[in-house]
Amino acid sequence: MKKTLTAAIAALIVLCSFTQERHTTIFIIGDSTAANKDLSKGKQERGWGMALQCFFDDNIIVDNHAVNGRSSLSFINEGRWNKVLEKLRPGDYVIIQFGHNDEKAPKDRHTDPGSTFDYNLAKYVRETREHGGIPVLMSCVVRRNFFVKAPDIADDELLRTSTFKDGVKMVEGDSLIDTHGLYRIAPRDVARRMNVHFVDANQITHDLEQGLGTEASKRLHMWYRPGEEPSEPKGKQDNTHYNIYGAHQVARLLADALCEEIPVLAKYRTEATLTVDKRGRGEYMNLQEAVDSAMRNPKAETTIQILGGEWEKPTLPKKHKITFIMRQQAHWKN
Repeated sequence: MKKTLTAAIAALIVLCSFTQERHTTIFIIGDSTAANKDLSKGKQERGWGMALQCFFDDNIIVDNHAVNGRSSLSFINEGRWNKVLEKLRPGDYVIIQFGHNDEKAPKDRHTDPGSTFDYNLAKYVRETREHGGIPVLMSCVVRRNFFVKAPDIADDELLRTSTFKDGVKMVEGDSLIDTHGLYRIAPRDVARRMNVHFVDANQITHDLEQGLGTEASKRLHMWYRPGEEPSEPKGKQDNTHYNIYGAHQVARLLADALCEEIPVLAKYRTEATLTVDKRGRGEYMNLQEAVDSAMRNPKAETTIQILGGEWEKPTLPKKHKITFIMRQQAHWKN
């Protein structure tokens, strides 16, 4: 009797563990345009991969492994890809997006489209499948380049330490000009050859930036005049990396594209008016600030999504139209 009872309890524990972990993970591998960022001192830079969790419910866990400055080559050589493979489970997805740093000259990062770049992309696809995962190739996002002749950018990472006065002094036109060449074509070619899901992030972000135009598109990026943003007192002209607003705009569009390419993901697609998260994935890290922002338009219906952690209940006016959604085990303090 005791053995039977012990076996039943063990089976129940296993079943509960399985139920609790029953979710799908979307892994992201790539560069600084998608990467998690340093949040210290109020820094505003964000990668679109940080914001992607805001657009899926708790059935989807976004695990962002993109890192500043990495190429399809260095991501492998530094052992970062092996760490993803160790975590990958059958049925999980891997978004593969490189190009910005494969273009650079240093040998530890450089690859060639139609050759070594394609080879690395194919390696990611093949090994994802060998582990039971589902690969998704993405082309690289555009740079905000309205210059008639694209400036020589030795390294996008240097933009992070630049100031407004260091920005390129060139006249901009009305048309967004490509800076990636064949690096934006190669992922589509590999996807066709290997029958892989493909999302044309380059075209999506091109249409976004071009649609906004020369001036309004600056709002997507780390583009600030001196004194405009407290965390960047000297200003910045960074046309590659996104700020909070830009990362969420791009993540929203890429979430839509993922759901169109992979319809099974659409049932997990969600969206709130605002997202609050202490890890910087939302528009706000402070809940009261999100509430105060919502109350600037008190007649509007507002849904505030909270991602994980324990939270003090915010101060709310007697009349409000704010609804809270608690995700990833977020809860109120007692």
